[in-house]
Amino acid sequence: MINWFYLHLRAIRHALHRLVSQPVGTLLSALVVGIALSLPGGGYLLLDNLGSLARGVSGTPEISLFLDMNAGAAEVAAIEQRLKGESELASYRFVPRDEGLRQLEAAGLGDVLGGLKANPLPDAFVLAPRREDPALFERMAERMRSWPKVAHVQLDSAWVERLHALLGLGRSAVLMLAGLLGFALVVVTFNTIRLQILTQRQEIAVSRLLGATDPFIRRPFYWFGGLQGALGGLVALGTMALGIEALAAPVARLAETYGAVFALSGPEPEASLAIVAFAAFLGWLGAAISVRRHLAGT
Repeated sequence: MINWFYLHLRAIRHALHRLVSQPVGTLLSALVVGIALSLPGGGYLLLDNLGSLARGVSGTPEISLFLDMNAGAAEVAAIEQRLKGESELASYRFVPRDEGLRQLEAAGLGDVLGGLKANPLPDAFVLAPRREDPALFERMAERMRSWPKVAHVQLDSAWVERLHALLGLGRSAVLMLAGLLGFALVVVTFNTIRLQILTQRQEIAVSRLLGATDPFIRRPFYWFGGLQGALGGLVALGTMALGIEALAAPVARLAETYGAVFALSGPEPEASLAIVAFAAFLGWLGAAISVRRHLAGT
């Protein structure tokens, strides 16, 4: 085990020496990888922020439960007891018919309602599910329609369905872009490692004469590709941070026009780590393919 760690530590030192010894090439490769990864990464981040902005502008989707006009206090209490047992429900509030009438009058419908002899509104419950999932809304509504004294169930989920569909389409497009650019980055690393092998072919030949095994020779190239990819991942995070900083003010002004307070957020620490790890994996994959393809001929 100690020998295994020593061999990998030696390979890391060798790879770092190669990276530092050619700063221009290392910088250019990191920029290529970083800019390429920042496109799908920034697109995915932008979609998440747009989803949050849309939810902030449109408000939290709700389910309205309208009761029969002849529902009494006992029936209202029974329905409230049922709601307390709903595990998928985040919160609910009871809106008596008189309060509903006052809300309509406050909304500017006082002249219309003033001509009515009696309050036409029923008692209602306004529900807020735990998740903004259209399937969850439909499931809950279907179940509640069969409850006693429930006259109508109204869903406020149409815009959620449209938002989920648009965001799903956007994420699919971003994933396709990430796949294409990931393939391109593997090709870039493949060519970089190929050039490394060609420039070191005499050193490799001497190492083999001295008894070096293929894993010993290949290990520094694997680490070179992985470290180069990780540097590109860090550049991608920096590029995304600059993009967020540049768009923060325009997005905040746009949100203000809708009466919302919103600020762009960067990737979570887990997402940042995933981007760097993905970039390192692409670098390692390109190096592994190139080493298997070209090292045998040296």
